[in-house]
Amino acid sequence: GWAGHMLAVDKHIREFSGFDPRALPDEVLQSSEPAVLRGVAARWPMVQAGQQSAQAAVAYLRGFERKDAQPVVAMVGPPDINGRFFYNATLDEFNFRRENVPLGVALNTLLKYAKEPTPPAIYIGSTTIDTWLPGFRNDNDFALGDREALASIWIGNRTRIAAHQDVPDNLACVVAGRRRVTLFPPQQLSNLYIGPLDFTPAGQAISLVDFDAPDYDRFPRFEEALRHAQVAELGPGDAVFIPSMWWHHMEALETFNVLVNYWWRQTPAWMDTPMNALMLALMTVRDLPAEQRAVWEDVFRHYVFAPDEATADHIPADALRALGPIDEARARAMRARLLQRLNH
Repeated sequence: GWAGHMLAVDKHIREFSGFDPRALPDEVLQSSEPAVLRGVAARWPMVQAGQQSAQAAVAYLRGFERKDAQPVVAMVGPPDINGRFFYNATLDEFNFRRENVPLGVALNTLLKYAKEPTPPAIYIGSTTIDTWLPGFRNDNDFALGDREALASIWIGNRTRIAAHQDVPDNLACVVAGRRRVTLFPPQQLSNLYIGPLDFTPAGQAISLVDFDAPDYDRFPRFEEALRHAQVAELGPGDAVFIPSMWWHHMEALETFNVLVNYWWRQTPAWMDTPMNALMLALMTVRDLPAEQRAVWEDVFRHYVFAPDEATADHIPADALRALGPIDEARARAMRARLLQRLNH
């Protein structure tokens, strides 16, 4: 049985239909709640090719292939992982390997295995569309206003990508095959049993729970997480908006699946990911004596989590430096100073 079949998730992600991909409303794209946009990309040529056949989808994609392109990175796992890209039993290695292959070869390999009952798991993740498939977005694209979005393509067979969260907002659109997406609010962190932060299958820390067969003896709080879960099944042309930091488990349901996604942040490009601050805090704050750690909790609250007018109104505005509004130049100076201190 594939993931999600066992999970009793009652709540469905809220749905909208009838949206124009060239005029998506800000109230959806700026929401802190997820949304499914049914049929939003139904008219894309890629979606129509995918509905003909996997062969037609591959032919359409290969029409944009650059002859001089770098290889893509494919994650390849043995048939017995059942599409679940994960760790080994001791969490010190992964249950798959990475291979560099030309995109066209990867696509043809997926077609070759599509007829086999137990193929290896193959996943070409996070591949920048404009680099590998220039011209694709001329006819297959969303207009996202002035958002500086990174557009990527994800291609594979029956893969299961463990629940993880991303800092950017995410608009993910199924263009071939079907996917089941299971979402949890960011606040479910403590109920999802997240693995190592700095050794991860694909960059983001993941839930260690197997959604196909949750082990409630090992992971009892996962039952509480499920009470907050939202689920949707997406077909060709359907998209889901996943707000920043919402946990998402992505399961591909066909022998050939393609997803296109857009990531953007509602903050300027010079703002580094808060994950950098988390790593520094683990290194410098977490293991302080309890009284000192409590002091720093108060310092962070004062300067970072709950600053107000009174925080720095005793300092002249042009002397505020790091306590004032930060722009690109100030951020660059602060980063240079921080690097200097870290490299001492």
